[in-house]
Amino acid sequence: MLRSLAFLLLAATFSWALAKDAAPAAVDPALEQRVMTLASELRCLVCQNQTIADSNAPLAEDLRNQVREKMRQGSSDSEILAYMVARYGDFVLYRPPFKLTTVLLWFGPLLLLAGGFLVLVRRVLRRRLEQDPEMNASERKRAAELLAGNEAERR
Repeated sequence: MLRSLAFLLLAATFSWALAKDAAPAAVDPALEQRVMTLASELRCLVCQNQTIADSNAPLAEDLRNQVREKMRQGSSDSEILAYMVARYGDFVLYRPPFKLTTVLLWFGPLLLLAGGFLVLVRRVLRRRLEQDPEMNASERKRAAELLAGNEAERR
């Protein structure tokens, strides 16, 4: 009993050992606001569906520090974006520009949707043609006899 209680106490306090210290308050709040605004336009290369402002990945933290350092050196937002694109490619931009190399990013989902719709229409039409076969004269005569027989039984 005492061992299980000790184990539960150890397990409950284990998460405290993994906790990090809070990030220090920004020295220059205007610079931090500018960093976070620009960081919301850059994609985390690890997470890929988060901005570096939202991500807690170590690489995102490094990229935020690079942006912060470039801003301290006096670089403009467009210069920092150009530096990031030169280093990591258009993929680092959360909203990639529309150009020849990114056409598939912009129209790929629409092409997949249109292709899926065409496949669906073809399958439905093919299935409909297979389900509606034409009857020959002997089959029509047999069907008429069966229907006439059913009508006579009902009366």
